[in-house]
Amino acid sequence: MKKHIPNAITCANLFSGCIGVVLAFKGDLQIAAYFVILSGIFDFFDGMIARLLNVKSAIGKDLDSLADMVSFGVLPGVIMFQLFKLSDYTSAYLPYLGFLITIFSALRLAKFNNDERQTEDFIGLNTPMNTLFICSLPFIGIDYPAVIGSTILLVSITSVTSFLLVSEIKIFSLKFSDLSWAKNKIKFIFLILSTVLIAALQFAAIPFVLVLYITMSALHFRGVTPD
Repeated sequence: MKKHIPNAITCANLFSGCIGVVLAFKGDLQIAAYFVILSGIFDFFDGMIARLLNVKSAIGKDLDSLADMVSFGVLPGVIMFQLFKLSDYTSAYLPYLGFLITIFSALRLAKFNNDERQTEDFIGLNTPMNTLFICSLPFIGIDYPAVIGSTILLVSITSVTSFLLVSEIKIFSLKFSDLSWAKNKIKFIFLILSTVLIAALQFAAIPFVLVLYITMSALHFRGVTPD
C-alpha cells in the first residue's frame, strides 16, 4: 500500500493543475494561481514521501513529469494566453504566443528526466518557479495595469522565461540533505528573504523572489557565502 502513497500525491498535483487550467480558460486567473500553489505543495511532498518510504520508481518519476506538464506547463501557457487577450494586442493570433511557455516547459521537463547533471540541483529554471512568476502577473496587474496591458512586455516575459527554462543557468534545489546552517546558508537566507518579501507584498513579491533565486543560485555555485 505504501508504494502507492507518493503516486496518489502526484495525482493530486495533476488534479489540482487540471482545475487550474479550467479556471484559467474561464478567466479566473487569480483563483487559478491558488491551485498552482496547491499543485506545488503536492509536487514537493510526493518526492519527499517517496524518499522517506524508500519507494521511488521509474513509473513515479514519469507520472511526476506528466503531472508537472499540466500544472507547470499547460497552466502557465493558458494564463499567458489570457493575459495577451487582456493586453493591447492587435493580432488575433498573438495570444497563442503564450503557449511557447508550455512548449519550453515540456522541453525543460524532458531535459530534466534525461540529464544526469540534475540529480541534486537544476540546470535551467525549474517549471514550478516559472509558473509562480507567470501566476503573479494578474495580481500585479491589479495595482499596475500597464504590466498586463503592454503586449511588448508580455512578449518579452514570454521570451525570457522560455529561454530560462532551457538555459544552462544553474539553479539550486530547495531539497535539503540535512538542515545544517553551514552547508545550507545561502538556501536558508533565500528562504528567509523570500518569506519577508511574500509577507509584505504577497503575489507581487514573486518577480523579486525569482530574481533573488537566480542571483543567490549564482552565488551558491560560485562558492560565495554571504556573511
